[in-house]
Amino acid sequence: MSKRIESKHLDIYYGSFKAVEDVSMTIEPRSVTAFIGPSGCGKSTFLRSLNRMHEVIPGAHVEGQLLLDGEDLYGPGVDPVNVRRQIGMVFQRPNPFPTMSIKENVLAGLKLNNKRISASEADDIAEKALRGANLWEEVKNRLDLPGSGLSGGQQQRLCIARAIAMAPDVLLMDEPCSALDPISTLAIEDLIGELKANYTIVIVTHNMQQAARVSDTTAFFNIAGTGHPGKLIEMDRTEKIFHNPAEKSTEDYITGRFG
Repeated sequence: MSKRIESKHLDIYYGSFKAVEDVSMTIEPRSVTAFIGPSGCGKSTFLRSLNRMHEVIPGAHVEGQLLLDGEDLYGPGVDPVNVRRQIGMVFQRPNPFPTMSIKENVLAGLKLNNKRISASEADDIAEKALRGANLWEEVKNRLDLPGSGLSGGQQQRLCIARAIAMAPDVLLMDEPCSALDPISTLAIEDLIGELKANYTIVIVTHNMQQAARVSDTTAFFNIAGTGHPGKLIEMDRTEKIFHNPAEKSTEDYITGRFG
């Protein structure tokens, strides 16, 4: 079941430095939301705050509310590990575990969470996740070979399979195609289009064409300058953001007049 995310006046800090200021938005279930904006504007920081990944940096914290179907992810007693089970993450560079086989890579998250599964369950979960990531046909005869032996695009789909195997509600993707060639990028974009039938997907991208192709909604972040916090400037249907944005700075960024 994919779920709705709401942030309410969210401020994100690294120690005393406010990196992102006053972000309020709703991310709809079973849709793709793209975050765009110049480097350093806080979009990746905000993305990582959605599953509390930014907290791995000492001193990082938030103020405000972040709700997953109405439940505050930063509420007292909420376990960040549980949050990350519900909200999976795919990073910029494919990062399969080099000493693990393809199959072990898919199941790594479950093993890390001490989830006990039988051998036949493990086979089923691995196949289902690899099919979900459009990788099964390419790797089904070499599941015991190292995941690091795959091409870059295949490795990224392996990382998506690893995230899917955890049965999350939400998938976060931080520039998932920036290290990939155009053909692999297209495969990931097609996959995102298929995955949104079952997941809420949020993607950070520097590629305007990609945001226009894959997302239903686009959020534009900007920053007044170094040392200032990043802010959400506007968020709307992708078609409107790209063809008739409300803010001039959005139009300037999309048309390449800055950034």
